[in-house]
Amino acid sequence: MWVSAFILGLLGSFHCIGMCGPIAFLLPLSHDKPVKKGAQIFIYHLGRILTYAFVGFLFGWIGKGLFISGMQQRLSIVIGVLIVSLALIPLRNNKSNFLSRKLMLVISKAKSALGKQLKKKKASALFSIGLLNGLLPCGLVYMALFTAIALGNPHQSSLYMVFFGLGTIPLMTTAVYLGNFLSISARRKITKAIPVFVVLIGLLFIVRGLGLGIPYLSPSDLQLMVKATPNCVVPVAQ
Repeated sequence: MWVSAFILGLLGSFHCIGMCGPIAFLLPLSHDKPVKKGAQIFIYHLGRILTYAFVGFLFGWIGKGLFISGMQQRLSIVIGVLIVSLALIPLRNNKSNFLSRKLMLVISKAKSALGKQLKKKKASALFSIGLLNGLLPCGLVYMALFTAIALGNPHQSSLYMVFFGLGTIPLMTTAVYLGNFLSISARRKITKAIPVFVVLIGLLFIVRGLGLGIPYLSPSDLQLMVKATPNCVVPVAQ
């Protein structure tokens, strides 16, 4: 699971370069001091990954509530179907509904705050820039968060998002050093390959939720069944 998170982040970073690349180019870095520059880039990435981890924890907490209520397997199937659908069916921008307006308001505030930090041109702002950068809208991040919900464990969900963030580091760092190093045609080819991997992740969750009795991949029962006794709680053997 952690490997899939890293690969999703790695593939998604090709898309991120298009969206977050301009931010990477504008980072207030000490270009004349290689060691210091490397440390500054690390601080920027640390901010991004901490945001991913925090949001992953929140979504894992939501998933945990669904797990306790006995919906874990069904949730895995639903999320798998959602992931496959989002990968295959382009979403249309819809700013008319309430949730979309509220989400756009939060994103707008994050972009505004990010712009103010970039204008400071101070290395001390790098951590804040990273934190805010992690809040910017990204389809691949949303899909990773779907997975975080399905894991049903706040700590595992947070760790999943950390590995996702780590996967974005190699190309985002390369963008900082080399600028726009990928041709448009190369990015288009990679972008076309991303949905294939995303569909595979979605199918994995569907198979997991079906409970086919395959150890680790599709266990017959994802729930920890318990039987209450007057003095203790004893696991029931299946």
